Amino acid sequence: SSLAGIMLLEVLLVLGTLLIYFLFSKKKEETLPFKDGWWGRGQKPVTKEDSSIRPFKVETTEEELSDLFRRLDQARFTEPLENSCFHYGINSMHLRKIVSYWKNQFNWKKQVEVLNKYPQFKTKIQGLDIHFVHVKPPRLPEGQAAKPLLMVHGWPGSFYEFYKIIPLLTDPASHGLGDEHVFEVICPSIPGYGFSEAPHKKDFNSVSAASVFYELMLRLGFNEFYIQGGDWGWLICTNLAQIAPNHVKGLHLNMVSVSKLGLTHLLSVLLGRYFPGLFGFQDEDVRRMFPFLKKGLYRILSESGYAHIQATKPDTVGCGLNDSPVGLAAYILEKFSSWTDMEFQNLEDGGLERKFSLDDLLTNIMIYWVSGCIVSSMRFYKENLQKGIGTQKHEKLTVQVPTGIASFPNEILHTPQAWAKKKYTNIVSFHFMPRGGHFAAFEEPELLAKDILQFVDKVEKEQLWKKK
Repeated sequence: SSLAGIMLLEVLLVLGTLLIYFLFSKKKEETLPFKDGWWGRGQKPVTKEDSSIRPFKVETTEEELSDLFRRLDQARFTEPLENSCFHYGINSMHLRKIVSYWKNQFNWKKQVEVLNKYPQFKTKIQGLDIHFVHVKPPRLPEGQAAKPLLMVHGWPGSFYEFYKIIPLLTDPASHGLGDEHVFEVICPSIPGYGFSEAPHKKDFNSVSAASVFYELMLRLGFNEFYIQGGDWGWLICTNLAQIAPNHVKGLHLNMVSVSKLGLTHLLSVLLGRYFPGLFGFQDEDVRRMFPFLKKGLYRILSESGYAHIQATKPDTVGCGLNDSPVGLAAYILEKFSSWTDMEFQNLEDGGLERKFSLDDLLTNIMIYWVSGCIVSSMRFYKENLQKGIGTQKHEKLTVQVPTGIASFPNEILHTPQAWAKKKYTNIVSFHFMPRGGHFAAFEEPELLAKDILQFVDKVEKEQLWKKK
């Protein structure tokens, strides 16, 4: 019985210790585990991975180009409905004009030179060849260091989206943006996009991409850095801030989406229009969100068909897109119309050239075409969404890193600050931008650059980020 008594005493001691621990221990800020995968072909080799960084240039062969032109020449077009503008998707009459420009005026060789004007590199991480652009400042003010900034694109974009914003960040003084904060910009291609190798194995999701980019930044010698993203870049950067909060000085987003919606969200959707103050809504939130059926639900339903396909059967529809440059252009250009401004659907030309040049739009499409990456880029939807929304660990965790949000008026869905701050607990700047849509860096580089600069200024001045 003395043995039983000792055992009981031990059990009580353990329970008591646990109780004291739980009462007095501060809730530990939970981080997201780093995902150490291997995504190459076949078996993982036993030898250590080659971690060298190799220069890369975009190059295409004459064979590739003559193949492209043959396909463009042999395109079969359908007749659009009369007066349908872009309401049924891209208008094929207008698509004919774009294809004609592609064949007769577009100068890919010149665009390759544009692509190669910034230094590009490749390096092997977790079994994949990762492509990235790395631009250092042309000059630095006395006694100042460049601040590393990782910028991540989304779908159906590419690293090229950042080409107009890069000079504003690496050489702000020459563009009237002051010289207090000068950046060294790193723009990788998401694996499976552009010139980054596609994963050969299933389950490469946003956390995998974040882990790869974290490893990339460390390999480049950056222990502390800023990160920025929209579209998938929003989620990848969010995950990176959850994996490495002690290395990420600040997170800047031009798109935010919240997957964990509670009762307050539901009530705010029903009543926010009438009692905005009760839900922390500002007038601009109300203007962008209501009527909610039209600007929320119907918009999701009318604009998310592509996502449903890509989250379920990407390889099927991908076959056609990878085989036809005209099909690929139609599929991608439609997004550059409606996601830039929903009203553009009412225009015969989809408003495509109101914010972008055809050269810029076709350069992005060519990155998809010459790398043959459309299918692997679409699979990213399945990897991120197949387990259901709200089920993954990263969705349940908050983000504690200082966060800046640039909220553009024509973003497909508006997320008010009141919703965002439940997920991002340390929002230090939230701005309603005066104009612009989903592809912010591509469409309004100056507005976005200014917002990034003021955000970084805040973080630095108020020392919001302290090494833990």
